[in-house]
Amino acid sequence: MICIKADIPKEICKIDDELKAIYHSSDTVCIWVFKTRDERNKFMDETAGMKKDDREDHFLKNYSI
Repeated sequence: MICIKADIPKEICKIDDELKAIYHSSDTVCIWVFKTRDERNKFMDETAGMKKDDREDHFLKNYSI
């Protein structure tokens, strides 16, 4: 296991882990938050293999509030 210390806002920590999708690259960590576990799982299936920018665009077009 690799752990990287970071100051994660308390608001994000309070959100159920099953509602979050996490992506990382060499210089970025992204956390997407969903309304339901099914939405999160659907997003993960739909974006498997996508690069960060494509995944971000997909989220904004299909899931953002």
